[in-house]
Formats: sequence, C-alpha cells, structure tokens
Amino acid sequence: MAHNPESIAKQVEQSGGAGKGLPPLDKWHPELSGDIDIRITRDGQWVYNGEPLAREAIVRLFSTILRREDDGDYYLVTPVEKWRISVEDAPLLAHSLEVKGQGTDQTLYLTTNVGETLAVGAEHPLAVGRYPDSDEPRPVVMVRHGLEARLVTAAFYDLADHVVESMTDGDSSVLGVWSGGNFYEIGRGS
Repeated sequence: MAHNPESIAKQVEQSGGAGKGLPPLDKWHPELSGDIDIRITRDGQWVYNGEPLAREAIVRLFSTILRREDDGDYYLVTPVEKWRISVEDAPLLAHSLEVKGQGTDQTLYLTTNVGETLAVGAEHPLAVGRYPDSDEPRPVVMVRHGLEARLVTAAFYDLADHVVESMTDGDSSVLGVWSGGNFYEIGRGS
C-alpha cells in the first residue's frame, strides 16, 4: 500500500476525510502498516526521507490525521493504514496568542503553525511542564487525539503578560492565567 506522503494524502482525500472539518480519526483503527521516514523536528518542520515536505497542504492534512497513542508513539492514520512517524518534541507549534475578555472571564486563543485556532479551556487545556534535561519551561496546549501544540517563545512571553497570582488552600501563591473559566498554573509564587 501507500508508503509516501502523496499516496497517504490521496487515500485520505478518497475516503472523504479531507473535506471540511476534521477526519473521523476516532473511527479509523487499521493495523500498523509500519514505520515511515517522516520526522517532525522541534521547530515544527515536517521532514520526509531527509527533505522538508514542500507542500504545505500535505502538512496541514497530515496534522489532521496524526494521533498519539497510549504507547507514546505518533501515527498517521487513514481508514486502511497506520504509519508510525518520529516527533522530536511536540508535533505542532502555537505561535500567536490573542486574548478576548479580561480577568476570570477572559479566553486565550492560540493559533498553530498549521493555521488552527484553539481556545484554551476544558477542550484545549494549557499545561506548563519542564524539559527533563533542563529547567526550561515546556508550555503546551492539548489539541486532540493526544497531540500537543508547544507555545513558541514569543507566544509564551505574550502569555506571561496575562499571568496573575492566586492563593491556594495552603496559603501559598500560585502564578497562572485564566481562560475559558479555568485557572492554569504557570508556576509557584513567593
């Protein structure tokens, strides 16, 4: 069967999964077809056989058929095939932040490198972890199907402009942001 980006894209288009909206990925459960030499670099570039994928339309399509499964691996899934790919960090990047409203009533919107806008909230929660080899923050928003979009440095700095301090039950302060009626912890206060 398919073993290159063009043929995978064609399969999705023929299944009707490339029309308006997202493909029904939760209904597609083919057996593993194998590994394909597609890698998503830390800076969000999709690479096939050592060369960047030149067609932006394929990258956008692939972002809609990508999922992370319980084994921690990432797969491109079509109705009849499932290909394991490599992801260096998060498969998507969130590069811009827009804020609507203010205070506890505000909603944060992040736009990804594939043009999708996500409202931070219950469906797309924000989490700030740390990279294991350093103390560098790793801010991510959940997208869907186990995928995360990592906030690029500029978006994280924009987010920092909206950080407020809140007290916890133990009288310690927590720093975070409000969005969609939820408080997301960014760090501990003094």
